[in-house]
Amino acid sequence: MAETNAEEGGSNGNSLTSIVNMLKRGDVALALGVTAILVVLILPMPSWMLDVSLAVSMTFSVLILMTVLFIGKPLEFSSFPTVLLIATMMRLALNMASTRLILSEGHDGTDAAGKVIEAFGNFVMSGSFVIGIIIFGILVIVNFIVITKGSGRIAEVSARFSLDAMPGKQMAIDADLSAGLIDEATARARRKELEDESNFFGSMDGAAKFVRGDAIAGLMITFINVIGGMIIGVAQKDLSFGEAAETYTLLTVGDGLVSQIPALIVSTAAGLLITKSAGTGSMDKALIGQLSGYPLALGLSAFLMLALALLPGIPALPFLTLSAIAGGLAWMASKRNAKISAETALLAKSEAAAAPVAEEPIANALQIDHVRLELGYGLLPMINGQGGQRLTDQIKSLRRQLAQEIGFVMPSVRIQDNLQLPANTYVIRVKEIEAGRGELRPNMLLVMDPRGEKIPLPGEETVEPTFGLPALWCEEGSREEALFRGYTVVDPPTVVTTHLTEMIKDNMSELLSYAETQKLLDEQDSEQQKLIADLIPSQITVGGLQRVLQNLLAERVSIRDLPTILEGVSEACGYTRNVTAITEHVRARLARQISNDQVNPQGFIPMITLSPQWEQAFAEAIVGEGEERQLSMAPTRLQEFIAAVRQTFERHAMLGESPVLLTSPPVRPFVRSIIERFRPATVVLSQNEVHAKAKIKTLGQI
Repeated sequence: MAETNAEEGGSNGNSLTSIVNMLKRGDVALALGVTAILVVLILPMPSWMLDVSLAVSMTFSVLILMTVLFIGKPLEFSSFPTVLLIATMMRLALNMASTRLILSEGHDGTDAAGKVIEAFGNFVMSGSFVIGIIIFGILVIVNFIVITKGSGRIAEVSARFSLDAMPGKQMAIDADLSAGLIDEATARARRKELEDESNFFGSMDGAAKFVRGDAIAGLMITFINVIGGMIIGVAQKDLSFGEAAETYTLLTVGDGLVSQIPALIVSTAAGLLITKSAGTGSMDKALIGQLSGYPLALGLSAFLMLALALLPGIPALPFLTLSAIAGGLAWMASKRNAKISAETALLAKSEAAAAPVAEEPIANALQIDHVRLELGYGLLPMINGQGGQRLTDQIKSLRRQLAQEIGFVMPSVRIQDNLQLPANTYVIRVKEIEAGRGELRPNMLLVMDPRGEKIPLPGEETVEPTFGLPALWCEEGSREEALFRGYTVVDPPTVVTTHLTEMIKDNMSELLSYAETQKLLDEQDSEQQKLIADLIPSQITVGGLQRVLQNLLAERVSIRDLPTILEGVSEACGYTRNVTAITEHVRARLARQISNDQVNPQGFIPMITLSPQWEQAFAEAIVGEGEERQLSMAPTRLQEFIAAVRQTFERHAMLGESPVLLTSPPVRPFVRSIIERFRPATVVLSQNEVHAKAKIKTLGQI
């Protein structure tokens, strides 16, 4: 038995919890509320519940009015038509409930329909039902003829004008979007707001009919209650005509006032909301700001109030007080306007003195920086702090150095601060794409051991950003000891410059554009112009020459000796138009330069040769003719070759040597295309590129 009770108790608890959770949902609560309003139209309501419901109706109406007063623009209260319908239905339902109580219980006394209706009736009628009827009639006239009719007319005109103006506003949004003044998201938001505005004013046009119908219904219900109540009181309840008139009139007028006052409040809110359609901001700011914005109007009002106070028979105190208030407001407004005018004039003068800034053309957004250095805010003192232009001076020297080494002037480096980067981080971008980044310690020195051993100095261990070598950030006081130990010591600007140099060398082929190639040709001496005229465009185009130069730069071959390059191109064009073949011929013409670049400090070129077996394997794997030549080697054989190259070169790197790989001329481009993917710093030479007078030393064979 106990278990059964426990189960029932648990079941009841779960049911109660389910009901509470259901009521917490807004959609369920709204549905129950609307259903309750419809039920009141049919079922009778006790007087105490009617009192509570009338209080809720009054509070709801005041809440609507306050919301309208404090919103910024009408669309912030876009649910107003729905709220208006619910408020109207609530009042009509309460009217029906109070009518039922008045006609059925009115003969028992003036409290038959609850205390709220009785209180309103006694307070307004002041002992005379004639006074109550007149006051009620005036309220209905004010609501029906003045407020409701005006609000309905404004709503109708606003809806019509909003609909007529929609195509023009849509075209204006599309024009701003096409001109680039706004983006797609902003245009979408504006179209949505325009659609909501049109729907709102259309709904308000229909909602105004609710207010008008509510006023008519209130008047008719009051008339029916008075006539019906007197008939019931005299004919059925045996009341005298005077008693019936006093009782039912008090109840009916009280009922009418309780329903008409909320109706008047909601009608006023509707009128305020509709008339506010042209402005933004809360209503108090709009009214006070505009009414107090004209000192002359306030001054004339003060003068008229003073003139009225001097008229005989008119009480002077109220008008004198109002005149003083209006005059004070006029003086304050005049001072405020003068201050605003002075500030506006000063601002206009300063703007006129400043040079007008021309609007940046949209085409500038299409331009990209060929080389850009972005610095975190902690590295900006390298440019703007003590030492001034140290970093920029090093970059200028770098451009001159690269021009001497490579043969063309690299694009200007744009230095830009980037607050999104960590404070001590820099990023190097080539054509807007990140090519490298590193982290510095301002006011410290980067110490590196050429032997790659650990540095026994106090500091912060790090990795050198350019070559990935182990390094150490030390204080300035450790410089002497580091130099004494034979370590390499560099400051932060030098670290950035070194990293920038390597990144530019790695991307030189991309930085050599068609325009730069044409510029190199135009800057050649007059003695070379005849060769250029014979070569371009009859034998090769500027674009073809650009590709040859890019191939050379991709392997860090200087193009400073451009006359020799042009001669080699002219010779190669006599038997081929293949850019790769032309490049190989040019490299053979530059054999003296290329060989000199690979000589080590001992005065010879260290070499590792390609075995005859691999030479034959590569030669047999080349398929196609002319421009269609390509390497077609089995992946397993390629892996064997890669492993052999890596093992051999790493063994010599441990001995401190950096040899070049020597191949036959036909296979050199294909061998280089493989090696550059895993050892890009390894130089691959053909036998034709080794100058006859160069000293060589063969270290091994692959």
